[in-house]
Amino acid sequence: MYSLCLVVILLICPAIVTPVQAGGGNILILGDSLSAAYGIPVDSGWVSLLKRRLQDQDCPYEVINASISGETTTGALVRLPEILDRVRPDITLVELGANDGLRGFPPATIRDNLTEIITRLADTGSRIILVQMHLPPNYGPAYNRRFDAIYTSLAEQHGIALAPFILRDMFDDPALMQDDGLHPKAVAQPMILDHLWPVLKPLLTAGVPAS
Repeated sequence: MYSLCLVVILLICPAIVTPVQAGGGNILILGDSLSAAYGIPVDSGWVSLLKRRLQDQDCPYEVINASISGETTTGALVRLPEILDRVRPDITLVELGANDGLRGFPPATIRDNLTEIITRLADTGSRIILVQMHLPPNYGPAYNRRFDAIYTSLAEQHGIALAPFILRDMFDDPALMQDDGLHPKAVAQPMILDHLWPVLKPLLTAGVPAS
């Protein structure tokens, strides 16, 4: 079970964004602690597992993880120009909004921030995957309905792919979640990748842009 009071203990750590070598496509992960391997070894996180899967399948994409634990849509929007100065993503996976919702930010603000993030990424020519987020019932069904609708409406409006909630079928399972009830254990990371892979794979098989 999620707990609002636990949000304040989310770690803020610097994201490492390095230039991508020419000769292949690249995938930018713009997310929060769910993509930053919070509380587990980085090599066990789903982003590292994605890197290994791409290597195993001889798929010439470089993965750049610009995720930060505790990140909000506002923080990501502030960081995005600097990230795009370093990286021109062929594919971007946007996994944001949970911290905004847990802190009770207005859904209109979350939507506006995600809209601007999507627009700026689209302006670079990046293909975008938006990850659906869900919240516990702390704010009641009315708030949660408005929050959930942000993702489906933005995906439809911008014609981008919508990936399922990455904690689907696991967030209420103590065997899969860390003691804080917010973050998945290492054992759950392959499940996260398997949730995302069916949405990501068609973009990969569409071909690598010419360098």
